[in-house]
Amino acid sequence: MPLQPQESSGCSSNGTGCACSNSATPTSPGVTASAVTTPSKRGFLQDLIAVAASFGIASTARAALPGDPTFQPTRRPGMEGKRFGMLVDMRKCIGCQACTVSCSVENQPPIGQFRTSVLQYEVDQPDHSMPAMVSLPRLCNHCDEPPCVPVCPVQATFQRTDGIVLVDNERCVGCGYCVQACPYDARFINHETQTADKCTFCEHRLEAGLLPACVESCVGGARVIGDLNDAHSEINQRMNAYKEAHMDEIKVLKPDMKTKPHVFYIGLPDEFVNGVYGQATVRLVADHL
Repeated sequence: MPLQPQESSGCSSNGTGCACSNSATPTSPGVTASAVTTPSKRGFLQDLIAVAASFGIASTARAALPGDPTFQPTRRPGMEGKRFGMLVDMRKCIGCQACTVSCSVENQPPIGQFRTSVLQYEVDQPDHSMPAMVSLPRLCNHCDEPPCVPVCPVQATFQRTDGIVLVDNERCVGCGYCVQACPYDARFINHETQTADKCTFCEHRLEAGLLPACVESCVGGARVIGDLNDAHSEINQRMNAYKEAHMDEIKVLKPDMKTKPHVFYIGLPDEFVNGVYGQATVRLVADHL
């Protein structure tokens, strides 16, 4: 069942404007609702790549879609032989926001803007008892097919060979194309630098042999980061153990977008897989329970 937002004027904008996707489109007399359409992010991405290619804005931005070998620019050097990913065990997340605070202390984004956060959702029970609370950690998914990379007209957004997606703030012109292209609402325009900003997996800490701030501060141990190319890494061991014990899949957000996200979730309700756009306080009617 699709997610229905509560009556609220708030949204999950990270300072870049409203990210809500369910706002009503006004119609004029004589125009039927079916005749009014709202551009999707996928449509925006396709149009943007086509325009960039036609004007020669970026030689790597061709009119290709995720999965096409020509879609992504060449990756830049990273930590040799590694492919980083993060596992979020929602059974252990208590919604304390320690990860949000520690990330802000470590990376110093402007007040009111966040590289990671834990959104709170209510799930209505079929017997009309007290709604259950769901805490959903959100951050950049460091996809294998990141749509934010090829749309950048100056190649300020790039991906390394270890999978980490970064932004060159000295090159970024703050156009916001990558913010619109991201299907996870994980990017924003930094109010102070006027450039794109996002989670970096704390790559500066990883290179020093440390854990990202959000992982280190998680009181429930809900976040794990590691090298997916290492069969003996903690993240692989945890995911394999869960699959064997529960015979269940490790889920990702919006798999239909074909971005191949590398933030994995244990205990993610099916209704959240494709139905979450970033708004907090969404009420979900759990008829399936």
